[in-house]
Amino acid sequence: MSEPMRPHHGVHEFEEDDSTGGDIELPAGAKVERDIAYGADPAQRIDVYMPAHAEAAPVLFMVHGGAWMLGDKAATRVVANKVARWLPKGFIMVFANYRLVPNTDPLGQADDVAKALAFAQSKAKSWGGDPSRFVLMGHSAGAHLAALLAADPAIASRQGVKPWLGTVMLDSAAFDVVQIMKAEHRRFYDRVFKNDPSYWKNTSPIHRLSGMPAPMLAVCSSRRADSCPQAQSFVAKVTSMGGRASVLPIDFTHREINENLGLAGPYTDSVESFLRSIGLT
Repeated sequence: MSEPMRPHHGVHEFEEDDSTGGDIELPAGAKVERDIAYGADPAQRIDVYMPAHAEAAPVLFMVHGGAWMLGDKAATRVVANKVARWLPKGFIMVFANYRLVPNTDPLGQADDVAKALAFAQSKAKSWGGDPSRFVLMGHSAGAHLAALLAADPAIASRQGVKPWLGTVMLDSAAFDVVQIMKAEHRRFYDRVFKNDPSYWKNTSPIHRLSGMPAPMLAVCSSRRADSCPQAQSFVAKVTSMGGRASVLPIDFTHREINENLGLAGPYTDSVESFLRSIGLT
């Protein structure tokens, strides 16, 4: 695998930190298995955190962000507070890596996430989990990929994914790539989505939306001009098609929406309320 790409102009806002969750203190009896392969590429790996004595446990499947070009499943911002909150509550936690641009493109990344999700579902019972009690969660670019799978389940089913209970999208702002690319945008989007309007549409969850997806929660940063409007448009289309979806505006930065999830407070309580509503807590 090639060396990780360094940030380009405008990417730093979306870059995960380099520190990893290797030093996270786990509850008694809990364990973690790292770098489990779900594919042949070195990037196709997951980490799995398992509580003690898990039996038919719910599974939180998390996809990291990083502008489609950066990031890692073990980054502290991705892992620490989520594991601290939900592992003691009996959740199994899966954190997935996927191939990064330029080694693939966002549609290839969506296939990777689907492949990882199918693999996790197939292994859930051996971890003490319930393959029918999954929630798909992603942050930033990871939220975009999660939204693609939720919007068009054919992407997931082609990789063998069974239906999951709901999707939590943490500050994506890329529900409508067409809209992004037609307006003034950061230069890195050109590297990721190219100059191809048909590709923009094909990578837009709002344009890929088909049928009635599983329940969705779209968290958005009220500090970003594009985040909540994009989330609201997507959620409006989901609900117009009979689906259940809601927007949760939060007065946090893009990074804080990821890092602070799991800390005690109204934000985590709201996400946990959604998880409870779909049968996960």
